[in-house]
Formats: sequence, structure tokens, C-alpha cells
Amino acid sequence: MSAAAQEFGQVAAREVVLELEGDRSQAALRDLALRDVADGLRLWRLAVRLGWLDIKLRYRGSMLGPFWLTLSTAVMIGALGVLYAALFHMDVHDYLPFLALSQVLWTFLATLVADGCTCFTSSEALILSIRMPLSVHALRVLVRGLLILAHNVVVIVGVDLWFSIWPGAVLPLAIPGLFLWMLDAFALSLLLGAIGARFRDIPPIVASIVQIAFFVTPIIWKPEQLGARAWVLPYNPFFALIEVVRAPMLGYLPSGMTWLMAVVYSLLLLAVTWSLMVRARGRVPFWL
Repeated sequence: MSAAAQEFGQVAAREVVLELEGDRSQAALRDLALRDVADGLRLWRLAVRLGWLDIKLRYRGSMLGPFWLTLSTAVMIGALGVLYAALFHMDVHDYLPFLALSQVLWTFLATLVADGCTCFTSSEALILSIRMPLSVHALRVLVRGLLILAHNVVVIVGVDLWFSIWPGAVLPLAIPGLFLWMLDAFALSLLLGAIGARFRDIPPIVASIVQIAFFVTPIIWKPEQLGARAWVLPYNPFFALIEVVRAPMLGYLPSGMTWLMAVVYSLLLLAVTWSLMVRARGRVPFWL
């Protein structure tokens, strides 16, 4: 046997150890999280298709489809509007438009929070079978919520037409608030989706918190009913975020403190979501 063959045999007989180690530095993790969000935004058309498909599957075989939700919302607002206007000794002409707008916006907010908790667990099969950015599923939740909101806007328009109400020139000022809502909804879906994938108790816990928040937030009661204590309302994150959209749609401007607190809450949410995405984005598929 030649010397070359002997040397090859010795090399082949040695134990070969293959070590695979990824770059786990904070800079690398931040780049991966940023790439996930950027790639997800570029796939917004896919998110729209998936969100629309969710709505079609949810109401498959139904005659009215999503308009069943519109009908039930209209009936509930009509019944509660008359009842609570009598209980609170308020004019129906003034109270019913407020209740209709507040209830529709709250339904949108509560739906986003509930769907955000199951953002990844409800898409488990898709996440485990197809490689795509996790942020696509957060956009999917947002699109689904916006479609439901679009159906319920019919109730607001109907009430405003019935009472001949027009918000006036301040109506376009609700657009920045809606943009803030969409940004928060995207971040919240990523945050609650990841936590909900790791801890399956999160959806019922969050549902209980949202139910409590409904009663402590001016939805079925008006802010001025607190009187001198109304100054505490902007410190309620649900009130601050709802008011920046609701106030212009009712024809008045939200206070500067309300807008400030809404922005502060949004920045805190974005910071917490970004921190979690950097640390736990790669673990989400293993939690499903």
C-alpha cells in the first residue's frame, strides 16, 4: 500500500466532529427580527388574502356572512341605547351616537386583543410547514380585524344618518389615531402571539382583563359622568387609545394629555414587543 493511501486511511479513520453554531449575538438577533418584520410587510398581499380567507371560512354557509355581526351589533346598540339613556337620564339623540361609535370601536379593539393571543397557535400548521416571516401572521390578524370593523361601520353611519349628525371638519383627525391603532395591533399580535404560544393560559387571562377594562372605560357611560375625577381617564390605556379615534368622529378634539398618553402607551408596547421579538422570535415554532 502506498504512503498516500495509508495517510488517507488514517485520516478517514479519525473521528470527525461537525460543529454547527449560529451567531447568537444581540446584533445578529436584532438583524433577524428586523428582517422578519421587513419581509412580513413586503408580503402584505399574502396577509390580506389570508385574512379575507379567515372571514370567508368563519361564515361559510351563512346567508348574511359577516353582516350577522353587524345585525347583532345594531340590535344590541339599539336596545342598550334606549335603556341606558333612561337609566342615566340622558337624551337619546346625544347618547345613542356615542354608544354606537364606542361599542363598534371597542369590538374592534377587543377582537384584535383576543385574536392576537392566538396569532401563532391558530396558524400552527402553516408555521410548521411553510417557512415565512412570523410578522405575516400578525398582519393577518390586523386585516381580519379591519374587515370586521368595515362591516360594523355600517351601524355608525346608520345611526348618524338617523339623527342627522355630522362630525364636521375634525373628522379627518381620526386618521392619525387609526394609524396608531394599526401599529399597536401589529405589535400586540406579535407580543401576545409569542407569549400565548409559550403559555396557553394567556388567552383566558387576557379575556378577563379586557372584560374588566370594558366596565372601567367610558364605553357605555360618558367621560363627563365622572365629573371632577375625569382627569384620571387618560391614565387608562384603553380610554386614551379609543378617545384619539372616537373624539374626532364625534366632532370634538381629544385633549393633549390624552394624545400624549396614547403615544406613550404605544411606544412602551413597541419597546416590549421589539425586545421579545429579538429574544424569542426563533423559539416560537418550538413552542407550538
